[in-house]
Amino acid sequence: MQNNPHSIEYLRQKLSEPAVDVRYLFNRGYPRTSTIQFVGNHYRLNEEERHILTRVVVSSNRSKLRKQIKIECNQINNMNLIIDGYNVFITVESLLKNYILWKSDDGFFRDTRGIFNKFKITDVTYKAIDEIITFLLKYQINSVIILFDKQISKSGELARFVSEKLKNYSIKGYARTSRHVDFDLKNNSSDYIIATSDGAVIDNSKQVIDIPECIAKNKGYRAFTL
Repeated sequence: MQNNPHSIEYLRQKLSEPAVDVRYLFNRGYPRTSTIQFVGNHYRLNEEERHILTRVVVSSNRSKLRKQIKIECNQINNMNLIIDGYNVFITVESLLKNYILWKSDDGFFRDTRGIFNKFKITDVTYKAIDEIITFLLKYQINSVIILFDKQISKSGELARFVSEKLKNYSIKGYARTSRHVDFDLKNNSSDYIIATSDGAVIDNSKQVIDIPECIAKNKGYRAFTL
């Protein structure tokens, strides 16, 4: 419906001009928080709409740098991979639930539900695990480490389950919890390909892959742009 505030057509139409303004300001070096606040106030955007702009719009220079280190799905054969667990799992869950996914200016797929701190294990979580296992098998990675934020409820249980799955499929690697996932990812970027859409991590990595995008392409799923 044209006036449904949650429809993709409505959101793209409403956020088209604000996105142009945000890009303009980002490209001139204005800080993210104040830019989103200024543009959001000008266009009277709600919290969800501002969050979408924050996740989707990236400066031209930063987008270029991120695209230069992003590798294709079929380039990870026999490589070592380290996965930003909840970042990747939540986006794959969104895909499986047919929620809106955005292809950001930097080329990475992102969801905009903002559920990180509220994440709960559901049946879809296990389906997401299966999709990621299938991805790892298809592209014959050498090894994988999957990191889950320790502060999220039942992360230890999830890590043990995923480790057992990897073992069952003879995939070299393991899952574990960490109190500082971003730090661990950044400090392993020389030895591993990083799987994440977290901008701060990407900006401190040498090679990055977008697993949700790979899975989406295999399923013919479309992500949207602004």
